[in-house]
Amino acid sequence: MKILKPKFWEKNNNLISLLLLPVSFFLQLLIIVKKKLTPEHTFKIPVICIGNIYLGGTGKTPLSLLIAKELKKHNKKPAIIKKYYSEHADEHNLINNSLDCLFLNKQRSKAINSAEKKQYDVAILDDGFQDYSIKKDLNILCFNSNQLIGNGMTLPSGPLRESLTALKKTQIVLINGNKKELFEEKILSISNKVKIFYSKYLPENIEEFRNKNLFAFAGIGNPSNFFKLLSDNNLSVHTKLAFPDHYKFSKPEIQKMIDKALNNNLELVTTEKDYFRIKHYGFKYIKFLKVKLEILEKDKLINQILNY
Repeated sequence: MKILKPKFWEKNNNLISLLLLPVSFFLQLLIIVKKKLTPEHTFKIPVICIGNIYLGGTGKTPLSLLIAKELKKHNKKPAIIKKYYSEHADEHNLINNSLDCLFLNKQRSKAINSAEKKQYDVAILDDGFQDYSIKKDLNILCFNSNQLIGNGMTLPSGPLRESLTALKKTQIVLINGNKKELFEEKILSISNKVKIFYSKYLPENIEEFRNKNLFAFAGIGNPSNFFKLLSDNNLSVHTKLAFPDHYKFSKPEIQKMIDKALNNNLELVTTEKDYFRIKHYGFKYIKFLKVKLEILEKDKLINQILNY
């Protein structure tokens, strides 16, 4: 059963995290062993990995789509590579709704091989930073300024898949949100070769929700980021409901939220990702906030990618 991220992951020096430290150390030891034992596959085409070390909710898929679109402008033929998970159909639909270049397989290496056979000339690995079977030519790590690295501890003591030393194998860091100078200093103290960029989400249909009381719900990596985006754009959010990432909504659950919204004269709004997960139910009362990812110094970032 999927659960929401525990709150202690965001708190420093808390007792629960300290008690879980032995488990965290053991898991990191297993990862080290796995790295050494996993044979690395190389490919004919370059592999750009869009990854994270914070567990979920850092905007990898929107960035993968943006980079794919930008590379097409430079006469490249990019393929977006994802590991197949049946419960991740929302992300698959989101990509397919935007670009026709998604390759899925339970083994990412096989998906890359399929892209090579179809004459794609660059592979964009949407997630997979921790897939040690694939040799990456360029690693881009994503962070969100609201969470950054939480309490800085690895699973299960904290939200990190691996420690910040992962920056040593990273060329580019993208932080979504506000500028974080102290975090930048921490990054550069680990690797001064990392190039740091910032991005933000710009709502495209914000006027649909002006002067309305909203019932907002989300089942993404960090639902609080969606709620904050609404409030930052001066929208009136009456009710917030958070669900685990990739949550599989049942029809009765959706109907219950619709009934509550109607009874309180509220308008239901969710993320585009969640909407693709529930639109097959055919409910007409639910709207989604459409957002566009904007990268500061985008041309500089794309040139970094092209010239690496």
